[in-house]
Amino acid sequence: MLGTITNTITILVGSVAGSFMKRGIRPQYQSALFVAMGLASLALGFNAVVRTMPLSEYPVLFIVSLASGGLLGTILDLDGRFKRLVDRFDKSHEAGSLAKGLSTGILLYCIGTFSIVGPMISALEGDNTFLYTNATLDLITSAVLATTYGIGMAWAAPVLFCWQGMFYLIAKLFGPIIPDALVNEIITVGGTLIVASGLSLLDIKDCKTLNLLPSLLVPVLFFIVKSLF
Repeated sequence: MLGTITNTITILVGSVAGSFMKRGIRPQYQSALFVAMGLASLALGFNAVVRTMPLSEYPVLFIVSLASGGLLGTILDLDGRFKRLVDRFDKSHEAGSLAKGLSTGILLYCIGTFSIVGPMISALEGDNTFLYTNATLDLITSAVLATTYGIGMAWAAPVLFCWQGMFYLIAKLFGPIIPDALVNEIITVGGTLIVASGLSLLDIKDCKTLNLLPSLLVPVLFFIVKSLF
């Protein structure tokens, strides 16, 4: 778990450092960083989709995942519930903006090969290279996000810890049971969600990305059902 703990700490350090830098950054510079993160989200999301979609064994699965997962998330109003939860803990006028930043940060930190495969390799082989690389990237990303959204971005750290910890424990307890095909499908869907966050950050389209989160569970359920037959 050393790699995951290191990754979690870097997000906390980056969030604190970014929140301090925010005080000395002029609004126009904050706006420039805001746009930069939106563009970076688009680039990272598209890169994930383009890299893994050709490897998909079920090309239509990601469409079904987005449609069914988005419908379920909208019915449950995950986006609205999350914003109200953030408002409860952050009474500042920027609470709504923080919700957008947290949703973007959580997706950037958690969805990707490093953050999914990394903890599994750590558990099976004791190699934390992927996680240390991810930690370096997250340190920079969290600092930049915090210059716009503030210290509240630190709330993404425990989410990352639980996310990577889940994959670590699965690999530790059951061995390499997660097929590469499933990882590819999760990253394809996750990359699409990161693109959606980028569109929201750039004020092009509010995709209510959190309503799409159940889409990540659809490939998992599909592979579970498939394994039964």
